[in-house]
Amino acid sequence: MSTPDHYFTAEPASADERRLIHVAIAGREVDVETAGGIFSPDHIDLGTQVLLRHLPPPADTVLDLGCGWGPLALTAALQRPEARITAVDVNRRALDLLGRNAARLGVAGSITIAEPSDVDADQQFDAIWSNPPIRIGKKALHELLATWLPRLAPGGTAYLVVQKNLGADSLMTWMSQQTGPDGSPWGAVAKLGSAKGFRVITVTRPATT
Repeated sequence: MSTPDHYFTAEPASADERRLIHVAIAGREVDVETAGGIFSPDHIDLGTQVLLRHLPPPADTVLDLGCGWGPLALTAALQRPEARITAVDVNRRALDLLGRNAARLGVAGSITIAEPSDVDADQQFDAIWSNPPIRIGKKALHELLATWLPRLAPGGTAYLVVQKNLGADSLMTWMSQQTGPDGSPWGAVAKLGSAKGFRVITVTRPATT
């Protein structure tokens, strides 16, 4: 099992550390580059698979929060090349691999790859897709979500996948109680579906009236 280190410590992998794996993304069988020191380097993890089965078509702007080597961002870009995808992660090795994979699959022009601090704080997103790093701990997780979920555009929706036994239901309760910097609620929190021990949770910001 991956350790928490993969969220914080890895630098870009050298050529001899990188390897190809064969995966299905957006209905296509493709080869992507991965390496050790990142989340789920050997396959698309189960939680992300569950999330992908519940996602709608990509919106105009999508944030992949905690992108890893890129299964969510690559899916969005392949499904809708004209969408503007922003993919963020604190792991520079993961960002490097996503860049290589986007180029390999011909969607580099659709994805902006960045460390979190490099994203304009005023930028909003029509959708947020995330398998958030639950194992970083409740405080850090809450800080992460409090940074990004208020950046949903009016009418936008976040789609999160969380293991039931790692606090999915209590996280839903907590998110439903939160407000953004302007004092408005993050949005309506709902369970979109459950499978394989995971819940897919949505947070939908009210549209501007």
